[in-house]
Amino acid sequence: MERFMSVPLRQKAYQPFVDLSIERDGVEGRSIEGYRRSLDIERALAWVEFSAGGVRHFQEVLASFPRQLLAVRLTAAAGELAFAAGLASSHVADPVEELQDGLALRGRVRDGAIRFEARLAVVTDGDVRMGGGSVRVRGARQATLLLAGATNFVDFRDVSANPAARNAATMGDAIGVSFDALRTEHVASHRELFHRVHLDLGRTEAVREPTDLRIERFGSRDDPQLVALLFQYGRYLLISCSRGDCQPANLQGLWNDRDDPPWDSKYTVNINTQMNYWPAETTGLSETHGPLFAALREIAESGAETAREHYGAHGWVLHHNFDLWRGSAPINHSNHGIWPTGGAWLCQHLWQHYLFSGDEDFLRNEAYPLMRGACEFFLDTLVESPDAAWLISGPSNSPENGGLVMGPTMDHQIIRNLFGNTVAAAEVLRMDEGFRRRLSAVRERIAPNQVGRLGQLQEWMADVDDPEDKHRHVSHLFGLHPGVEITPFGTPDLFSAARTSLEMRGDGATGWSMGWKVNLWARLLDGDRAFKILEGLLAPVPDSAARAPDGRRGGLYPNLFDAHPPFQIDGNFGATAGIAEMLLQSHDPHGTPLGSGAVQSGAAGFLHLLPALPARLASGRIGGLRARGGFTVDLEWRDKGLIQAGIESRLGLPLTVRYRGTEMRVELPAGHTLRLTSEDFPTSART
Repeated sequence: MERFMSVPLRQKAYQPFVDLSIERDGVEGRSIEGYRRSLDIERALAWVEFSAGGVRHFQEVLASFPRQLLAVRLTAAAGELAFAAGLASSHVADPVEELQDGLALRGRVRDGAIRFEARLAVVTDGDVRMGGGSVRVRGARQATLLLAGATNFVDFRDVSANPAARNAATMGDAIGVSFDALRTEHVASHRELFHRVHLDLGRTEAVREPTDLRIERFGSRDDPQLVALLFQYGRYLLISCSRGDCQPANLQGLWNDRDDPPWDSKYTVNINTQMNYWPAETTGLSETHGPLFAALREIAESGAETAREHYGAHGWVLHHNFDLWRGSAPINHSNHGIWPTGGAWLCQHLWQHYLFSGDEDFLRNEAYPLMRGACEFFLDTLVESPDAAWLISGPSNSPENGGLVMGPTMDHQIIRNLFGNTVAAAEVLRMDEGFRRRLSAVRERIAPNQVGRLGQLQEWMADVDDPEDKHRHVSHLFGLHPGVEITPFGTPDLFSAARTSLEMRGDGATGWSMGWKVNLWARLLDGDRAFKILEGLLAPVPDSAARAPDGRRGGLYPNLFDAHPPFQIDGNFGATAGIAEMLLQSHDPHGTPLGSGAVQSGAAGFLHLLPALPARLASGRIGGLRARGGFTVDLEWRDKGLIQAGIESRLGLPLTVRYRGTEMRVELPAGHTLRLTSEDFPTSART
């Protein structure tokens, strides 16, 4: 009898596109002196400069969002510019085609549906010749290389586009534009987003050193500007990899150079993809959420099939990973692949976008239908606990720790968050009264958070947490951050238990895990502990797979990329969000429960000024931070005390401002700005 072995389906890896090679004459075989690479994140420009054979060479690079192409300008000081440029790909490719003004490389991804074309154009004052699949330039003072790339991908069900026609249109719009004009247009486009937030933490002499040395020495000296740089670098990365009509930021943003990248460089949604977008709203980059929301609309389509076929349920579901083709079913191993709350967590971003923007059209037409569909799945799949006391989820796991179980704490926190947000959204939209009553009733029956024998927040239904468990995931602390149900004001016992759990896990971890812990300690209102974790992240990656003495495995590479290791970009975004969380925290103005002791009015927005300010950042100022309820906040502080705050209201919602234990209720019309100093918060009124 013929034997058959079943091979499980896998999702597809994110792929590199094409390599552009530039070989300058007069460089090979000569000693290179004064080599320097630099990146201006404020203008999104990169440079390389070096000397060879007595000639100083310069290269300037930009990736133009308005033009959707890469532009490279080459010059040589006190010498003639001569070079050869070529295209290559690791995929199945045709021979390079020589065009009138450059090159084209066409091919396909092996064992895949993607067809592509890369097109290179060269604009120069020198002599240009084609030959051997490359373009050669001689006798030039300067040259500009334009590189465009396109595929046949339209969406996850349609691969009918013509990449050559797409590139022809892109090049046709750019070929007659000077590099200076491209740069001006590009910088203006980037600054429109980047300049929304500024952060000044002071400067020391360390700013004169190369970045790799500053990272190496950060733990042993004062270098506050490196913290500000890391904060803004995360914003730069998010602008650069999630803007306009593109795919969301994946595990490596979009900077992957391998055909077989770690974890396929796709979308892991048991924390990592969500962490990528934690800075989006708080740091003034709301538009960068767009690609994630576009993907979520498609995932809901495939997720409806998975819900129906795998669970016999209504609505839609997403497990712990998805890819370009919007895979939503369980993959990998059952002990972490069967986890049905990835889509529910992503729905939190829809509600948060509404809280920051107040965009009711978005809530009605995009967010609410997705949130409602995610709720429908859990209404069908929650089951009673063996003692019939609670509703629980499962089979599932506590990512990525402990194996397959019923009723992990994180599931219940996420589902409660989803149901609560959906009820609030339906109330805002004045619709679905019966559905929201049902959600509220079921929400009350979901198994609650529990404090265990060690004073810890239990990770599972059973009290089996191991105090020696140092796992990088702290999944059961979702309710503290990015969730909202565990606070010092409304749930002090759970707040204390969450702190105990985080203490048990330890400070050392992979890069992204330290990024999460910065946010968790900030939510615990412990700025010094949050900074200690940040200090561990702002350190060189330990050699090989060895851990640092404190158990740390992650850190930063010399270019500030976060290391899991290897490179994984979520730690960068987590660090940016965590720094913002130290300086400003805000809560839902629509009354997502914070507990009776939180704020005098449960319907009021809640802004907490300098809630977790570390001693190492005792003085500084920040402008442009965003808060839930449509507020923009500027802060200045000195010696850990507030000097002044400016709070601008864009929506006219009421709010409560908290500083050092004192709360102030404010009515602020839309378009008005409230100015406060520490004297506005008398110590006698502190709570």
